[in-house]
Amino acid sequence: MKKLILAVAALAATAAPIAASAQDWRGERRENRRELREDRRELREDRRELREDRRDARRDGVITQRERRELNRDRHEVRESRRELRDTRREARYDRRRADTWRDRAEWRGYRGVRAGYWYAPGYGYRPHDRRYANVWRRGAHVPVIYRNYYVQDPYYYGLRPAPYGHRWIYADGNFVLMSVATGLIAQVIMGGY
Repeated sequence: MKKLILAVAALAATAAPIAASAQDWRGERRENRRELREDRRELREDRRELREDRRDARRDGVITQRERRELNRDRHEVRESRRELRDTRREARYDRRRADTWRDRAEWRGYRGVRAGYWYAPGYGYRPHDRRYANVWRRGAHVPVIYRNYYVQDPYYYGLRPAPYGHRWIYADGNFVLMSVATGLIAQVIMGGY
């Protein structure tokens, strides 16, 4: 009986934080970004150590078999770290071909599939298509005022380049639009981006 009570208490102690973190979508995204930064930092340190080892090995002009094996092993580890980091970044991005890439994201929580006459702005919900703005989405045009507040929260997730100073990525009728915040001038359009 005592073991059962201890097991239940241990399970409750571990399940409560897990349940809380599962509900905290922003905290999870923040944690993923932190882990990615940490992985990048570790990769930079590994590269620096490899350069130092090479320098030390060449210092006396002769590279022994043992030094060569160590350098090759270090080089292999750096390549593996780089490959793992690249794969992690690829998995963290949106992919239209893989439906599961958006499922656990907070901004897609309200998505219930395609609806006739509506488009979905992640984080903002369904918005009706307005035929007046069908031909607006081209470079050099201006974003209508009603679309200017649908900001893309995490451009990296969608594989978008960072917006230059004074610009923001917005959602617009299923497209990604890079817009000047001050004037609404369209700098770039990615049609059917999500």
